[in-house]
Amino acid sequence: MRKIIGIGETVLDIIFRDDQPIHAVPGGSTFNAIISLGRCGVPTSFISETGNDRVGRLIVRFLEDNGCDASCVNVYPDSKSPLSLAFLNEQNDAEYIFYKDHPNDRLDFSYPDVQRDDVVLFGSYYALNPVIRPQVKGFLDYAHQRGAILYYDVNFRASHQHEVMRLTPNLLENFELADIVRGSSEDFLLLFKKDDPEVIYRSQIMFYTKKFIYTQAANPIVVMADGGMKKLYPVEKTETVSTIGAGDNFNAGFLYGIIKEGITRQQIEQGLTEKQWDAVIGCGQRFSAEVCRSIYNYVPKEFETLNIED
Repeated sequence: MRKIIGIGETVLDIIFRDDQPIHAVPGGSTFNAIISLGRCGVPTSFISETGNDRVGRLIVRFLEDNGCDASCVNVYPDSKSPLSLAFLNEQNDAEYIFYKDHPNDRLDFSYPDVQRDDVVLFGSYYALNPVIRPQVKGFLDYAHQRGAILYYDVNFRASHQHEVMRLTPNLLENFELADIVRGSSEDFLLLFKKDDPEVIYRSQIMFYTKKFIYTQAANPIVVMADGGMKKLYPVEKTETVSTIGAGDNFNAGFLYGIIKEGITRQQIEQGLTEKQWDAVIGCGQRFSAEVCRSIYNYVPKEFETLNIED
């Protein structure tokens, strides 16, 4: 049975409205996607690190309770688990403040089993951080050699904009390793000061990988791929409670679609059909819309049941 392996940060998201805390949930970009996938019955595994504290224990237990293999989450005895403060505005969009001592980052884990056509989800600063880059890059190389599909979510935050020049070599390596790259309009404004998806694709992406998904909040999703394909997917208007996790769950839904549609790495390399793109983008949109309807970072357990045959 195919599985999805995530590698990324873990945090405790403390959510504020009108400057008052209203909720606290385990989070992290890849983490949120993996939880949603686990809730839909997809076999999942997560690679990360956390502190040996109450927050760290909560995060590991939460993964396990949602059907995710947490054996590759390294718990460091002398570290505190990171926190994220998310302040919701009147449109229920979030402004973030992160509390983590990045110079003390380190990553030590045993590789999970990776088989051909398994999927690896990676992204955010975790996939660029120079301190843990050797370990992250080593695993991505290994997964690629084993025949896995690599999906890269750029997810670049303004708090790291001053590091763009230093991080660019790692960013380009990630583009080259990825079978599919997704980024938001905010990501590419921060990284390249560009907001035209076609310009971004032709100048920054297509040399490394031909499959590119450009999301822009409530505006249409743009897909560009092999053979000059370009297609816009309108985003349905959704009554939002919180947009936290919207992009993460687009990733979850897209990868759900990859598994559900039986799409292999060979098919991706040869070029997906328009019908296949329609199916996987549609899954991504459904997951994303669902998570915007609640204060949680992931779809509810009753959202959908997957029947994945061996």
